[in-house]
Amino acid sequence: MNKPLEYYLSLPYTIELTPDEDGVWVASIPLLKGCFTQGDSREEALVMLDEAKALWLETALEESISIPEPLPVAH
Repeated sequence: MNKPLEYYLSLPYTIELTPDEDGVWVASIPLLKGCFTQGDSREEALVMLDEAKALWLETALEESISIPEPLPVAH
């Protein structure tokens, strides 16, 4: 059984943030296959990624798609 959306939104997923040659920033969450977006600045790309992450997770829950969770960080 899947956990609620709020649970997945609170997880510390690793984000990749990369500028492309046109000055656009590409942001993605590699663990969530296909979860990526872009923005004209780092800040915009991160805001857009939060929205993309929420939509990705909502869709996965609705479609009963398995949602990978980040591994705990060792201390």
